[in-house]
Amino acid sequence: MPDPLSSSRIRSSRLSIRASPGELECWSRTAQILGHPTTADWVRTLLQDAVLSHRHGRAVDIEIRKLRGELGRIGNNLNQLAHAAHLGEAVHCQDTLQDIDRLIDQTDILLRSLRSGRPRRLRSASVAVMH
Repeated sequence: MPDPLSSSRIRSSRLSIRASPGELECWSRTAQILGHPTTADWVRTLLQDAVLSHRHGRAVDIEIRKLRGELGRIGNNLNQLAHAAHLGEAVHCQDTLQDIDRLIDQTDILLRSLRSGRPRRLRSASVAVMH
């Protein structure tokens, strides 16, 4: 049976992180909600998970920026469709609705990778043509 106080388990080194009081409170609350006895235990778990999964955090940032750009383009398309609909033109929006559904699915995948549990959303039926 391994000795619980072996040299590999003794924590004699310190890691410091500067945080605002708001950040610290948020982290502390989150650690507690997630069932960790301390914020340090939660941070230790996050860091160990990152080591084991080879995640470095930048992939999420890049993915969020990509989704933000796509949302902007879809928003422009929706504005153009709304403008045409107000002018009384037949509006074909199937491609835009499919883009929205695809982006929702990508967002769900990203959210699932960030937390346990499944994101809940209501999905409305897509309408191909509006008059």
